Amino acid sequence: MEDNSPHLSTKSAPQLRFGKIDDLASRVAAATDAARRLLFSQQHEDGYWCGELEADATLEADYIILHTMLGTGNAERFAKAARYILQHQNGDGGWSIYSGGPSNVSASVKCYFGLKLAGFQADAPPMKRARARILELGGVTEVNTFTKLYLCFFGQFDYDAVPAIPPEIVLFPNWFWFNIYEISSWSRAILVPLSICYAKKPFKKLPDEMGVEELFVGGRDKSRMHLHWAKKLISWRNFFLVLDRLTHWAERVHIRPLRSIALKKAEKWMLERFEMSDGLGAIFPSIMNSVIALRCLGYSIDDPQVIRAMDEFEKLGIEEGGTFRMQPCVSPVWDTAYALFALAEAGVPSTDPRLLKCADWILQKQVRTVGDWKVKNPQGQPGGWYFEFNNEFYPDVDDTAQVCLALSRVEHPNGRYQRESVQRAIDWVLSMQCRNGGWASFDKDNDRMVFQYVPFADHNAMLDPATVDITGRMLEMLASHGYDQSHKAVKKAIEFIRKQQEPDGSWFGRWAVNYIYGTTLVLRGLEAIGVDHHEPYVQQAAEWLRMVQNPDGGWGELCDSYDDSNRKGLGESTASQTAWAVLGLMAANDLRSDSVARGIAYLLRTQQKDGSWEENYYTGTGFPRVFYLKYHMYRQYFPLLALTTYAKMVAEESAGSARNGH
Repeated sequence: MEDNSPHLSTKSAPQLRFGKIDDLASRVAAATDAARRLLFSQQHEDGYWCGELEADATLEADYIILHTMLGTGNAERFAKAARYILQHQNGDGGWSIYSGGPSNVSASVKCYFGLKLAGFQADAPPMKRARARILELGGVTEVNTFTKLYLCFFGQFDYDAVPAIPPEIVLFPNWFWFNIYEISSWSRAILVPLSICYAKKPFKKLPDEMGVEELFVGGRDKSRMHLHWAKKLISWRNFFLVLDRLTHWAERVHIRPLRSIALKKAEKWMLERFEMSDGLGAIFPSIMNSVIALRCLGYSIDDPQVIRAMDEFEKLGIEEGGTFRMQPCVSPVWDTAYALFALAEAGVPSTDPRLLKCADWILQKQVRTVGDWKVKNPQGQPGGWYFEFNNEFYPDVDDTAQVCLALSRVEHPNGRYQRESVQRAIDWVLSMQCRNGGWASFDKDNDRMVFQYVPFADHNAMLDPATVDITGRMLEMLASHGYDQSHKAVKKAIEFIRKQQEPDGSWFGRWAVNYIYGTTLVLRGLEAIGVDHHEPYVQQAAEWLRMVQNPDGGWGELCDSYDDSNRKGLGESTASQTAWAVLGLMAANDLRSDSVARGIAYLLRTQQKDGSWEENYYTGTGFPRVFYLKYHMYRQYFPLLALTTYAKMVAEESAGSARNGH
């Protein structure tokens, strides 16, 4: 078969690394079979998959903080959480927000405070090292808004110096320039309960030895606690800081005529979203904040709403090996959709009972009620899927697209039910397309970029703009259900993708780390929808992937590429990122290059005897530059998908060569 791709080896992949093609085929088949068996062994009896979702050590610190705030702490559990926190302390004394990352001041202050609440004394060796590093990083005044507020709850920071989050924001009408639906869904779920806390200003008295006075550079001084003005006088930051100062002034002189109305509406908004969900937003910070907000509103510890929220919060905990850790949420729909897709691609029959049981489970999770997305998409009708076990108010486009992709690979006995469910989902995601042609995660046209300058928006995830990784997945899904480039939505999506390409050919990855992920999802989407792989921009992307391959044959990228784009594609090789890169290259019709051969060799070489792969680095993204994730199943189903895709392409090429008499 003629190979017109630039800079590719003229030798075939099997000859480069494996000798005879039959030997390669047998090794890939054996690896695929082992990975397939392992994945099936992890399937829950109800049909779904759900791997652990790991984050940084601030979650264990938050766990200690919440229970100390409520007066419900368990000394043994605190000791186990503290042990886990200490296991993740960096050599320089601080804590990072991802494996192998530099110490982060907000994470370090939270972990230090959590250890103090767990009973550690300031003169303990790990605390001394932590304190020195925190002071080097600027001390308490440099932490983010959410950390400052938690410190305020214990009198360790001044409420007047924290960016104001007045509950009156829930009263702004939906047509107003700024309202809660102009910010991302996760920010909404985090900030509404925090606004209640800000209004009520709870205070928990601590013994002096549990405080963090020693973390203020030069001592505790109110003048240094306030946010700094931007050097450019006329700027959005300074505009919002003026509003922030005016809000604080109104708080001090008690000019807040709508406060009681705002608190009632915030409470009602929060309670409504408790329904049909695993806690508010089904994510750790929202659930934690909602519990504190309920207590601020006068709900007792034994109130059913508090008990229910705390139950969902505790479900996120994992007690193991003398330690205790928390998950930021759980990912059953996401893991199930990907496992189902990978297994079906790996040759498991579309009518296999195990896949059908999985399809049954996932079909029952389809959203049939209206959620927050309806505000900016009034014409859309429910039909999406969410990420967790239950989160009816917040289905997302990415999960929905992957579920539809997975369901395209199975034949449910009730074919009509399956087809109607998928069509309902496709109609919903098409209605969620943003005006720029791309797709975001939870909302439509949630991209008023000026709001990133709001003082309490320093968690770097105030907005939910369209991204190329989700858009690429959408193209792949639409193609699997018969859509092509003649469709208006597809044309707009391709135009959006082309405009977002980086000068070096790569694409940014919002929801996983980072450019390797974004580039691969775009290439798969373009291939599926029928874009010619000879297009220069397609081959430029493939060349970028080949350029960043590691000497060991794998690919890796650290989370620091979100901070510095010069670091894109750089990092120790991981199984998931190697699989992404190989999938991306094959989507650009690169099967015969040395890069693909070495990538496949890396996956075969690093597979464990039980069919699994090890992966120590975080390759998932929560909020770029702030919060990262390690999906424990990424190292399972992505390599399986890459090996399977490779085997299919080799077989197709061999069959084509045989037909042509070669």
